[in-house]
Amino acid sequence: MVDESADRSVLLLHGMGGTGDVWLPWAPLLERRWPGRWSAPDLAGHGGSPPLPAYAFAGLADQVAASLDPDGRVIVLGHSLGGVVGLALAAASRSVTVEAVVGLGIKAVWSPAELARAADLAARPVTWFDSRDEAARRYLRVAGLADLLAPDHPAVTAGLRQVDGRWRLAMDPAAFGVGEPDLTALLAAIDAPVLLARGEHDPMVSDAQLKEYGVPVVTLPGLGHNAHVEDPAAVLALLDAVR
Repeated sequence: MVDESADRSVLLLHGMGGTGDVWLPWAPLLERRWPGRWSAPDLAGHGGSPPLPAYAFAGLADQVAASLDPDGRVIVLGHSLGGVVGLALAAASRSVTVEAVVGLGIKAVWSPAELARAADLAARPVTWFDSRDEAARRYLRVAGLADLLAPDHPAVTAGLRQVDGRWRLAMDPAAFGVGEPDLTALLAAIDAPVLLARGEHDPMVSDAQLKEYGVPVVTLPGLGHNAHVEDPAAVLALLDAVR
């Protein structure tokens, strides 16, 4: 019997402030568990990807689509911001075929104060640091990885830039201004299967909030917002429900 998943690629999309390198520890697991190809690009304004003139989920999805095989078939597994970008990729008519989306840790409800805070961060200039260590600590806080990765981890290095002896985050601060996703509209525009998931201890989204959308919801016991870093095998297993 031919495994049709061998013809599909897995597209792994990181969260706000991160880079595609956060998925590198998945490589040995994917070699064993996934028969097809996989990719983990940097979203626009993150890591090595250039910034956008303005940030919107559709624009971020367009940037991802441009990096894919135009006739390809993908299953998207996106974390937080990356999960919304995956939904936006599936919701629009593009040459790439999105066969399923797994959204992990997507923040579904935003308060006016949270949106105002994000807009304030987006309006701030780039912050420069005198040492890599200072910049690394800031990166880990922004990406929500402070208790999960060491400052010298390769994924941290990918999120930093050194210019003329000073350090900054590679992320464009304006990306914070992407706004609140309209998950109801995105899901209504998607024909492919969608699975929403969260870590049991994720403070950013609740089971009740995700269940409002009428799609399958999975809660991963004992994990937090960055469940894909805490337990890659548990998150990769989510693909079994949509492949």
